[in-house]
Amino acid sequence: MNLVEETEYIMKKYKIKANKSLGQNFLIDNEVIQDIIEGAEITPNDLVIEIGPGIGTMTKSLLDKAKKVICIELDSKMVDILNDRFKKYKNFEIINEDILKVDLNNIIKKEKSSEDKVKIVANLPYYITTPIIMKLIENNLEVDDITVMVQKEVADRLIEIPGGKNTGAITYTVYYYCSSKKIREVDNTSFIPKPEVKSEVIKLKLRDVPPVNVKNKKVFFNIIKSSFLQRRKTLVNAMVNSGVFENKEKTIEILKKANIQENVRAEKLKIEDFEKITNLFLENI
Repeated sequence: MNLVEETEYIMKKYKIKANKSLGQNFLIDNEVIQDIIEGAEITPNDLVIEIGPGIGTMTKSLLDKAKKVICIELDSKMVDILNDRFKKYKNFEIINEDILKVDLNNIIKKEKSSEDKVKIVANLPYYITTPIIMKLIENNLEVDDITVMVQKEVADRLIEIPGGKNTGAITYTVYYYCSSKKIREVDNTSFIPKPEVKSEVIKLKLRDVPPVNVKNKKVFFNIIKSSFLQRRKTLVNAMVNSGVFENKEKTIEILKKANIQENVRAEKLKIEDFEKITNLFLENI
């Protein structure tokens, strides 16, 4: 039985359909699954947290490779299916909860031994990709890396080098916390039902040391965010209009000291440029 047949059989057996409101699309391409597993470099010493496993298409491969797999699934119907499918696996656990509300630090602290590596693997719903990614990288989790499949357009922003053509505000946040790489693109024919867009598998590895040294991380990210609120405007106007900077003259002065042209747009700046702006801003308040 191939994955398409298996998926259709499970959907019929349990009388389910993909829940559109939860962004469910069931993966039916075994080659993609194997590329995700290989890209995540799953080993018998790994504690894997799988977000949104759905009917467990990728879960089985993870269970065969990892020391333990903890699935976090919001849909109670999927939880029943997963418990039924994997009841014989001693390394399987499921938590019926919203990933944005789960205390991942507590889970990891409870489950991780000193020899374990913790890896997160997920096929993320498109509509909440950014909040989930931000939670995973900002919460100081004891995690080695994160391998996720997301909408291609979003993936390109997540793994872009700041200042590149796909740069967005989130690019700087991801780059600050992680090194990243693309594993593969995934066509919409790899899912039931077919999404309207292509997907991409990427890997984020948490950095031990950030690439820049800012005096106040909160101010640093606030300045970046404010610079992108009106991304069609020049950097100086976007900063002043956002209210972060008091007036245009002071903003121009800070940019001059940082050797940054006042008419440049935010997406053209390197992360080191925002480091300079932040530190100079803090010196002048």
